Amino acid sequence: MVEMRRAWGLGAMLAWQDIRQAYRRSAIGPFWITASMAVQIAAMGVVFGIIFKTPLYEYLPFLASGIILWNLISGSVVEGCMTFINSESMMKQLDLNVLVYVLRVVLRNLLNLAHNIVVIPLVFLIMWHPIGWQILLFIPGMLIVLLNLGWMTVVFGMVSARYRDVPQTVQALMTIVYFITPVMWQPQAVGEENAHWLLGLNPFYHLLQLIRQPFLSASPTLENWALGLVFAGFGWLIAIVAMRKFGKQIAYWV
Repeated sequence: MVEMRRAWGLGAMLAWQDIRQAYRRSAIGPFWITASMAVQIAAMGVVFGIIFKTPLYEYLPFLASGIILWNLISGSVVEGCMTFINSESMMKQLDLNVLVYVLRVVLRNLLNLAHNIVVIPLVFLIMWHPIGWQILLFIPGMLIVLLNLGWMTVVFGMVSARYRDVPQTVQALMTIVYFITPVMWQPQAVGEENAHWLLGLNPFYHLLQLIRQPFLSASPTLENWALGLVFAGFGWLIAIVAMRKFGKQIAYWV
């Protein structure tokens, strides 16, 4: 328990230092993340709202919540591949718990989300889009998503440390997943006949639904909750086995 608290403390400190270092000597610091995200959403909202022929008051809240929450998921997965590679010097000098480096990545992306998420209520206010009681479901949904991002960071980080072509492969695959996941387009656009194989078999769709639906005054489906928990359970089982078997070798791989 003491070691776990120490890992959380060190991980959080390193994550905050990464954010500060990225915007060192900047006038508004990390809020550049928020400003750039707001501009991106406004531009994409107008353009794709016209392309999809969807009213702006309906499409913009959907797009804003989708892009901002997707950035947490994709950012953690892509950066997770570099978890141990980027911490090479620290791993070779200090005997720290592997979870410190994992928490560094996940918490860094969570801090980025904390800056970006303020855009969502602003968009909802401008569009007069109500937020219902379902927003309370965001908390358990986020916990499940973070559990999944944690094991992905462990597994992808270890595989990437051993095989250096993996980060580029994962980044390319996440670009494809971005387009086949309803981040910009709405799920009902695919029709019931295509929904099962395009959405039902897409784990990232279920993770996104767990944290986006509460903002849209809707509840995630039982399938979203069940598969999110199943992914987390099996994922952490794989991660724990991998850490026990190869954890000591990571420092030599990097």
